[in-house]
Amino acid sequence: MKEKRNRKGKSMKKILLVAINAKYIHSNLAVYSLKAAAGKYGNQIEIAEYTINQQPDQILGDIYRRKPDVAAFSCYIWNGKLIGELMQELPKILPHTEIWAGGPEVSYDAEKFLKKHPEIRGVMRAEGEGNFPKLASYYIEETGVLSEIENLTYRDMDGNICETPWAEPISMDEMPFAYENLHDFEHKIIYYESSRGCPFRCSYCLSSIDKRVRFRSLALVKKELQVFLDARVPQVKFVDRTFNCNPRRTVELLNWIQEHDNGVTNFHFEIAADITTEEELAIMEQMRPGLIQLEIGVQSTNPKTVEAIHRTMDLTKLAEVVSRVKGFGNIHQHLDLIAGLPYENLESFQKSFDDVYGMQPDQLQLGFLKVLKGSGMKEDADGYEIRYHEHAPYEVLTTRWLNYGEVLTLKGVEEMVEVYYNSRQFDRTIAHIMEQYDSPYRFFLELSEYYERKGLSGIGHSRIARYEILRAFLEEKKLSGPDNDQCMVLDLYARENLKSRPAFAPDLSPYKEELKNLTRDYGRQVHVEVLEKASGPEYVMFDYRKRDPLTGEAWMEVLGGTGERHDG
Repeated sequence: MKEKRNRKGKSMKKILLVAINAKYIHSNLAVYSLKAAAGKYGNQIEIAEYTINQQPDQILGDIYRRKPDVAAFSCYIWNGKLIGELMQELPKILPHTEIWAGGPEVSYDAEKFLKKHPEIRGVMRAEGEGNFPKLASYYIEETGVLSEIENLTYRDMDGNICETPWAEPISMDEMPFAYENLHDFEHKIIYYESSRGCPFRCSYCLSSIDKRVRFRSLALVKKELQVFLDARVPQVKFVDRTFNCNPRRTVELLNWIQEHDNGVTNFHFEIAADITTEEELAIMEQMRPGLIQLEIGVQSTNPKTVEAIHRTMDLTKLAEVVSRVKGFGNIHQHLDLIAGLPYENLESFQKSFDDVYGMQPDQLQLGFLKVLKGSGMKEDADGYEIRYHEHAPYEVLTTRWLNYGEVLTLKGVEEMVEVYYNSRQFDRTIAHIMEQYDSPYRFFLELSEYYERKGLSGIGHSRIARYEILRAFLEEKKLSGPDNDQCMVLDLYARENLKSRPAFAPDLSPYKEELKNLTRDYGRQVHVEVLEKASGPEYVMFDYRKRDPLTGEAWMEVLGGTGERHDG
């Protein structure tokens, strides 16, 4: 029997792909790939991108003005709650619009999702590039029937929930290039995918579900990367789960990127540091500062934890590679830890934190376990007594090894790491303070406890206020002194030429004439600071015309006690 297309007999002509991103600078690669995959229907498919910071009524109003016949939402853990609200309200204002959903947040319990949301027509499960063109044809040309389109869970016209078979994913080379029009991505991060799947089986990650790694051909990848280079986009962020899982391929791509460097574009890769080869390291060492940056997931240094999450990692090799790359001085490294994993109590996590901090990453990302639908961790959660939020992002609340109070303790540490370490605005100050601590974790813990005790948490403090709070904390700990103040002044001026000096900065009036002469000699786009040393004043120049490509800091040069340049 031929399947009906809609209750009103209306021929549907317009499909709206809706993406709600975490920030404005983000873009949703999935919806652009789906539109590109639909090919000839592109003129009847629109994309609407919003952010989670927008009001629901603002988003609803924009969707209403577009008058789509089909609205298809891209669902993830960070936008699931907002999308659920929009889906409930949309039929009230567009009663004849059929609603579809796709993405990891709905793919693994599609039937349950449809039962919860009776207003939804269906879910596109898993990868959509293969079946979305058929769904577009069903609505736009009124060809085919839903029951013959793979990877769908949908509601038929009688309200029954039906599920079509899973389909083999299409070849990576059949995936469309989503960036034919780069004007749509001005001031946004470009996400690029050269492979899908992951060779590892980490139980907290959805990529472990796909047992194969599928690659896009190198010829095609190079051709597409050249589009970004020609457009001089600031950053291309690879979403490949383990960029360097195929050494020969990695070497060829790294060589190509180095040879085609345009002096502007930065490439971001997520890698497994412990499988990095000598050949890869040799190429990295020769790269322009800022050409690439690396994200490395450590997650834990507790062997029992690593084993429990089915993670394969040679920690000694990982630390060695991170150290060597650090020594190159040309690559930003971002290392990740996850709190709330099995067998990780506070004492164990402190060791993991101190181990990773000791590797001196440019950023240390302290995240919290999210028990994702479809992941191995969700299946193991009861056995490990892991309790987590029922709603997205399904973040850990307690485990057999951590109570909720201890999770809150780690949240405080996370905030301090973000403010005082990952911001890179306190580098010299924190490095000096760490000389007086045997555990970096203990410093951030004590600082977070100070914030909590003084009622300072959860407040948007100015940059100067953060310095003042840190000074007060150090004074309470009897660790304050002129050396800390000098470090803070250097950190402040390394970022910008302040219009007003902080209260703890030294009085420069005794050096008025010398500074006036130096400004005449070096120009007004510099700042010269005076450090009072036992041997006499030391002049340090900050040149804001030149900045470090990795840190963004002004070029610093010690001029000496007479204002003359010192070699180096």
